[in-house]
Amino acid sequence: MNSRNIVYYVACSLDGYICGPGGDISGFVADGSGVDRYLADISAYDTVIMGRRTYEFGYQFGLEPGQPSYPHMQHYIFSGSLRFDKADARVQVMPLTLGTIEQIQSEPGTDIYLCGGGQLAGWLLDHGKIDRLILKLNPLILGGGVRLFGDSVSTCKCRLLDAERFDEGLQILSYQITY
Repeated sequence: MNSRNIVYYVACSLDGYICGPGGDISGFVADGSGVDRYLADISAYDTVIMGRRTYEFGYQFGLEPGQPSYPHMQHYIFSGSLRFDKADARVQVMPLTLGTIEQIQSEPGTDIYLCGGGQLAGWLLDHGKIDRLILKLNPLILGGGVRLFGDSVSTCKCRLLDAERFDEGLQILSYQITY
């Protein structure tokens, strides 16, 4: 069975947070060539996975419940409580299990974009399911918020594949994860 890679492509502070307290992302670089690169990169994915809180975070930016955050992607949102009156065919809510992850990985398509959040990423790391980590490393220290891998205490090695510098001090760093 061919297995699609899971790629955790995420904005991060220098101290390892994907957002500050209360979900604050106001300090992250919001435009420029690095953000353009990120948008171009994610346009190549046909599948996105995320947790409930990450999906609901989009509501404050105009996302309607049950609609896709990324119109060109199939969405798998992992939650035991999220429900929609009417969901787009590209949006599926499912329980988080290894079997579900492996089923998604076995389907035909591109690599899978892990949009977040930290708790889901930590769970996937704990189960050896993240293949690549791409950090949009932002030049700020948040001091608190949601950690890159939530509550995970797993260890692994990462091999740097690529590093690029962009406007406003943003860097995009790509790593291969080895368990």
